[in-house]
Amino acid sequence: MKELKHFKKISDYHNLASISAPEHPLISLIDYSKVKYPSDIDNLKWRQDYYTIGLKRNVAHKFFYGQQEYDFDQGLMTFVAPNQVMSLGSNPNIKNSKPSGWLLLVHPDFLWNSPFAKQVKHYDFFGYNINEALFLSEKEEVMITDLLNNIKREYESNIDKFSQKIVISQLELLLNYAERFYERQFITRKISNHQILNKLENVLSDYFKDENLIEKGLPTVLWTANRLNLSSNYLSSMLKSITGQSTQQHIHNKLIEEAKDQLSTTLLSVSQIAYNLGFEHPTSFTKLFKNKTEMSPLEFRKSFN
Repeated sequence: MKELKHFKKISDYHNLASISAPEHPLISLIDYSKVKYPSDIDNLKWRQDYYTIGLKRNVAHKFFYGQQEYDFDQGLMTFVAPNQVMSLGSNPNIKNSKPSGWLLLVHPDFLWNSPFAKQVKHYDFFGYNINEALFLSEKEEVMITDLLNNIKREYESNIDKFSQKIVISQLELLLNYAERFYERQFITRKISNHQILNKLENVLSDYFKDENLIEKGLPTVLWTANRLNLSSNYLSSMLKSITGQSTQQHIHNKLIEEAKDQLSTTLLSVSQIAYNLGFEHPTSFTKLFKNKTEMSPLEFRKSFN
């Protein structure tokens, strides 16, 4: 079993990577070509208390974020939030290649007492569930690199009352660009995304045909994403980009469709239909149905008489 360490400070990562101490205790831009991990790095995993934004090429290790492998096949940028578990493994696809790029480490205390301290938590790509590196064009890579170096120049200069505000504004701009580029990354897969949409429809249809839903309950977002071999955040982001609705909304839509079918073609009671669809309490079913259709299940049934 891998040893789990807790990296509370940015300097803890500097020590792991055998690089000099950070210029600032709460923020650091690291030249990735200078990172030298210990020989037993494959036996180590760590939980960190800071954000990490990476822009890396020729990564000599496989990168595991939680229990998932981070996919570098097409992308360059990675995003890791505080309190997440990370580990590295050997990467047989990269041999005799010199890694390059940047790692930006930002401790949440650096953002303290700024509106951005709360806002940063709303970027989906910092979660475990998006495990796909962000692709950048050459021009975009240059732009992101410039922003990273602007941040470095500012925190290494004489600190004054404007320093934090200027660094945070550069960081916010970088993350907003990343959000735009991730959105494009989803949209440009329009054909495969629509294939996933069809698979989602089939997965949900099969689920609601199961006769043991009283025991299984309602399908969850995580279960649905796992059935499609996708992360839940990725699936919801992809669905929102092509349908405007989240995975949960798609599940509810399918559920209401199945409910309407049973209400209009059977004599089952509302309670029995609720149990058949996986609800533990019929009142929850009635509330959701009315919220979605502006009619109660009985009102809907009467409309067919």
